Amino acid sequence: MEGLVGYCRRNFMVPIPKFPTWEAFNLWLEEQCRKRQQDKVRGQSETIGERLERDLAAMQPLPATPFEACDQKGGRVSSQSLVRYRTNDYSVPVAWGHQEVWIRAYVDEVVIGCRSEVIARHPRCYAREEVVFDPLHYLPLIEQKINAFDQAAPLQGWDLPEAFTTLQRLMEGRMHKHGKREYVQVLRLLETFTLADLQAAVEQAIDLGAIGFDAVKHLVLCRIERVPPRLDLDVYPFLPRTTVEKTFARAYLSLLSDRQEAA
Repeated sequence: MEGLVGYCRRNFMVPIPKFPTWEAFNLWLEEQCRKRQQDKVRGQSETIGERLERDLAAMQPLPATPFEACDQKGGRVSSQSLVRYRTNDYSVPVAWGHQEVWIRAYVDEVVIGCRSEVIARHPRCYAREEVVFDPLHYLPLIEQKINAFDQAAPLQGWDLPEAFTTLQRLMEGRMHKHGKREYVQVLRLLETFTLADLQAAVEQAIDLGAIGFDAVKHLVLCRIERVPPRLDLDVYPFLPRTTVEKTFARAYLSLLSDRQEAA
């Protein structure tokens, strides 16, 4: 086994390959290994693939439960809703504060759970003394302590589409402190919906001038359910009003007279 690892390193990883994800790298490695099944090892008359078929026939079946190739440890959530693994801290939802948790550290990610429920997933960090945040974990607390929104460390560097910044500016401009709280409520929709769906709903709300949490939630639900939106603007008293007068038949008489004069 160690010899095969050395062979793969020398032949498949020199120079060091670059891939966007671990999944893409593993798929490429699998492809290289399958290609090598057509080769013959020195001193053998059969290919590697042919010898593998004979070996598989003699092997025991795989276990019913897949093997968890990870480092498993226990931990406890801190008062800052963080769990330490090795030298780094990983966030969990604030609702799980001070709970005993289990940690599974894979090559590419760290999974944290409490009892039978997975409560957090993070890309594994190989640096030291780092804090890995998921901003969604802290939004319920920030919603209650809205004055901490601008300085909250978990939200720093959160790269959201430009439409969210526009929505935040419009909400705060129209509703001030209450608008900031509604913006956090919009962000919390990411707990349920994908970023792409919520972004589309936010952009649609901006185009319609329906700047509010209820409008964005309604629009994203309509997008998911594939139904046309129906917005009742009576629940948005802060929106600018447009007065449309009734149309009377006599209003068209002047138009007819002008047309006759022109003729």
